[in-house]
Amino acid sequence: MNSIVKQDQVEPIARPARVGFLGVGWIGRHRMEAMVATGLVEVAAIADPSPEMVEAATKAAPQAKLLSDLDELLALDLDGVVIATPSAQHAEQSIRALNAGVAVFCQKPLGRTAREVEAVVEAARTADRLIGVDLSYRHTEAMRRIKALLQAQHLGQVSAIDVTFHNAYGPDKPWFYDKKLSGGGCVIDLGVHLIDLALWALNFPEVISVTSNLLAQGRPLSSAPEEVEDYAVATLLLATGAVVRLACSWRLNAGQDCIIDASFYGTTGGAAMRNVGGSFYDFAAQRFSGTVTEQLADQPDEWGGRAATAWARQLVRNRGFDPEAEHLVRVAEVIDRIYTGAYRP
Repeated sequence: MNSIVKQDQVEPIARPARVGFLGVGWIGRHRMEAMVATGLVEVAAIADPSPEMVEAATKAAPQAKLLSDLDELLALDLDGVVIATPSAQHAEQSIRALNAGVAVFCQKPLGRTAREVEAVVEAARTADRLIGVDLSYRHTEAMRRIKALLQAQHLGQVSAIDVTFHNAYGPDKPWFYDKKLSGGGCVIDLGVHLIDLALWALNFPEVISVTSNLLAQGRPLSSAPEEVEDYAVATLLLATGAVVRLACSWRLNAGQDCIIDASFYGTTGGAAMRNVGGSFYDFAAQRFSGTVTEQLADQPDEWGGRAATAWARQLVRNRGFDPEAEHLVRVAEVIDRIYTGAYRP
């Protein structure tokens, strides 16, 4: 592996960063608006095949050039590009931008496999450019409070982590259900957040073993190229001795829109982030000691754009390669192990 470039070798950007936006559907547009609100980003250009999406985006960035594709974006003098396109395009588009010397903020997953993610990270390292992924749940106030408890070892030795994301609907775009385009089903769509939360909160310990079971419409997932899982359970054994239990699904009869939970249990206490009232957006955090519960954080909490704005702040300070990107490969490797360990003939 190549040596890591020191970040102090890249000069800070002394003006608002010129950023292009590739894909401005709901999430791409929301991240654009969050970045603009910081005053650190100038929307230099927008590219999206949907006239309706472009029209909506230009309301927040009327000065932006309207372009057709990534090639046209990269022909401009950009500091960064935000990629919010279908998953199959993420790795290739990110690598092209990085090779052109442009920093990248990409929707998850960064790649459909660990090999794709590793290729993007290697491109970022070689180009000495920042690569970020929209792993937004890290940035909820609920998870920030729990991370602080863990860092201070207030829960003692953490031995059990339960992470859950059940979506009662499932994606509304056909490409999510095509493995060639999406990389998989609920694991790569929702489980990526859960794996990242568990490992990030514990400072990315080594994952010793992974066992998993994947279902599609109530039966074990086959290796058929057209089939993706809609229910998954997995167990991760960490080098610390802790065990992570993961469950995620699409279209589960959950009695509410979704169930999202990240719980950490240690020898002297526990803590959990849980969604409130089935909401995708409202979270609370609680700390546990025996039968006693203490509230750590509650809604409202405008967290959705924080990963994007954190990237924007880092971009203007130093757009050079950040070694933290190596953790993106670790998460992708776990996803690969969940898939390869669960297929049935």
